[in-house]
Amino acid sequence: MGNDKIIRCITTDGAVVISAAETSDLVFTASRLHKTSPVATAALGRLLTGCSIMGAQLKQKDATLTLKINTIDGTTGNLVAVSDSMGNVRGYLDNPDCPTEYYSDGKLNVGKAVGKKGTLNVIRDYGTGEPYIGMVPLTSGEIAEDITGYFASSEQIPTVCALGVLLDKETHEVLLSGGFLLQLLPGADSSTIDRIEANISALDPVTTMLAKGMSIKEICDKALEGYEVEVLDEMPIDYRCACSREKVERAFMMMSDEDIRASAEEKGYAEASCHFCSRVYKFSVDELEEIIKEKHSSSAE
Repeated sequence: MGNDKIIRCITTDGAVVISAAETSDLVFTASRLHKTSPVATAALGRLLTGCSIMGAQLKQKDATLTLKINTIDGTTGNLVAVSDSMGNVRGYLDNPDCPTEYYSDGKLNVGKAVGKKGTLNVIRDYGTGEPYIGMVPLTSGEIAEDITGYFASSEQIPTVCALGVLLDKETHEVLLSGGFLLQLLPGADSSTIDRIEANISALDPVTTMLAKGMSIKEICDKALEGYEVEVLDEMPIDYRCACSREKVERAFMMMSDEDIRASAEEKGYAEASCHFCSRVYKFSVDELEEIIKEKHSSSAE
C-alpha cells in the first residue's frame, strides 16, 4: 500500500468542483509490473491517474469506470485503465516496450507514442444493466487533452484536465505522478470562467507543483484561488487488480470441452496470465477435468 490519495473539493458558491490525485506509488507499481519503456510509463501513468480521478466520481459502491484508448497510429498499442468507485485503479497497454521519443525541450513525446488517430472510450458500469459508453476521437494523444475533449463533446461539461508523470532522467523510474480534473458546474457565470482561466494559466505543471512539496489540497487551492473551498472527501488510492483463480475458472467454463483440454496439450498444463498484474495461473490436466465436470453439473441444474 502506497501513500497515494485523491481529494475532491468544491467552491462554497457551488460553481466549481475539482478532484486532484497523487499517484506516484501506483504508477511506479504499474511500471514495474509491465516493465514499461519511459514513454509507455508516462502514457499509462497519465491514463491510470485520469481513470482514478474519474472513477472516484462514481456514486454507486460497486460501479467501475474504464478508459480505453484504441489507437491507429500509436506505438503504444491500445491502452486500458479500470477504476473502482474509490479510485483504486489497474491498467495495461499492448506494447509496454514501445520506443521512446522526446520533444526538443526534453519532455517525453507521449502524443506521438499514443497517436492522434483513434478513439478514447469511456465506459461506466454501474453493475445494473447495460454500461454507459461514450466515445470521442483522439485529439492529441497527450491524454489530458483527450479527456478534456471527451467532457466537452460527450457530456457538455466545461473541464480542465492536467496529468503528469515525472521520471528519473537516468534510471527512468517514476519519481512523481499526479493530476487534477476541474469542472464548471451550472452555477458558474462568465466572471467565474474568467477567474478560473486566469488561475489555470498561472499554474505550474502538476509534477512541478508536487516536486515543490505542494500537497494535492494546496494544488486545489491554487487552482481555485480567490474562492472559499470546501473539501468533499479525501481517500487513499492504490494499484489494485481484481483477478482471481475463480475468475479464470469461470472463463474456462465459457469454453468448449475440446478447447479446455487443448489448452493443456503443449505443456501438460494450462496457463493463463492477467493483463493487469501479470500474475500467472496454472491448471493441471486433472484440474481442467474438474472444471469440465463442474461446467456440466451446473448446466444440468
